[in-house]
Amino acid sequence: MERETMCIQAGYSPKNGESRMIPIIQSTTFKYDTSEDMGKLFDLEASGYFYTRLQNPTNDMVAAKLAALEGGTAGMLTSSGQAANFFSIFNIATCGDHIVSASTIYGGTFNLFNVTMRKMGIDFTFVDPDCSDEELEKAFRPNTKAVFGETIANPALVVFDIERFAKAAHAHGVPLIVDNTFATPINCRPIEWGADIVTHSTTKYLDGHDATVGGAIIDGGKFDWMAHADKFPGLTTPDESYHGITYAEKFGLGGAFITKCTAQLMRDFGSIQAPMNAFLLNLGIESLAVRMPRHCENAQKVAEYLSSNDKVAWVTYPGLPGDKYYERAQKYMPNGTCGVISFGLKGGRAAAEAFMKNLKVAMIATHVADAHTCILHPANSTHRQLTDEELIAGGVGPDLIRLSVGIENVNDIIADIEQALA
Repeated sequence: MERETMCIQAGYSPKNGESRMIPIIQSTTFKYDTSEDMGKLFDLEASGYFYTRLQNPTNDMVAAKLAALEGGTAGMLTSSGQAANFFSIFNIATCGDHIVSASTIYGGTFNLFNVTMRKMGIDFTFVDPDCSDEELEKAFRPNTKAVFGETIANPALVVFDIERFAKAAHAHGVPLIVDNTFATPINCRPIEWGADIVTHSTTKYLDGHDATVGGAIIDGGKFDWMAHADKFPGLTTPDESYHGITYAEKFGLGGAFITKCTAQLMRDFGSIQAPMNAFLLNLGIESLAVRMPRHCENAQKVAEYLSSNDKVAWVTYPGLPGDKYYERAQKYMPNGTCGVISFGLKGGRAAAEAFMKNLKVAMIATHVADAHTCILHPANSTHRQLTDEELIAGGVGPDLIRLSVGIENVNDIIADIEQALA
């Protein structure tokens, strides 16, 4: 099926007389006839459900739809995008291990990696995504377990060179993890370009209506864990908490990563998405292929307007010819990138605050990437915990304004910007 069809049809096929929509299984527990039946679930000898802290049928149907959209083999939903990124790393790295990450990632993810996960003993080296091959090579260590990046960086809008980083990761026997939140599988499928694991903050375009917080992890099913068994003992040696199961052997390339992530991490952390949220997420995904082109079309027109306005100091949008990442965006996302624009005003910080106070259509909000047009000054909000040096290294200067262009009439959006600038 094409992606437009998968948004509607994938993940759930009702049988005769069953619910046409994905059903909400709003239950914490599930009934079985015998203890033996339930025991098979706890031994991972059978598939099924026993407690929603680990798995829920509604969630799995939506995760299966996302896996189909991304071209992966298995998926899982999490309570947030932060949880998804944490799980994607912690599933293969532990105390004493090391990760290579692009420096231009979302501020919340940067803080998760640079502060919280360092406290857990996992070290990170942050590299400029445009670094030289020599600099990238120097970032790897014998204990490196993964490489991480964002398809389109939030909010720096750096387009990640997926093929290049995948090649470097694979040369060192480790997977590439790509956060595909901004592009969505409608505009880019990182697995087709060499990524091994894809994550999402489903809170953004996938939901698209500012209604539910959530995350997702999709396994591409191509990384050979057993070929690098010494690097990934959690997947390639027996798990005594499940009677000695070796995930990579029992569940193969297509299922090992997600099965371990569910059986171990979701079991112990319980960061699962509520079934009702998963149902609402599915409603958002059904219109994703219609909404994303409108976001991109609107953002293109707004970016062109901003770039021609004499009060605007600079504009970053990968869809603009002449943008630093235009050519790379054409390679990975020829049909459009996202609806997010970064720009700065000639008056700097003060001008940004004054401008934002006068907007009437665009709302000041920490959110991004949904149907509403919203705006944010990251240095004073999402990236507030970073120093000026870290802001600059992450491509988020103190004057940067992040504008998330919604699906309203673009003339109203531009008129609102125009009157606020005036």
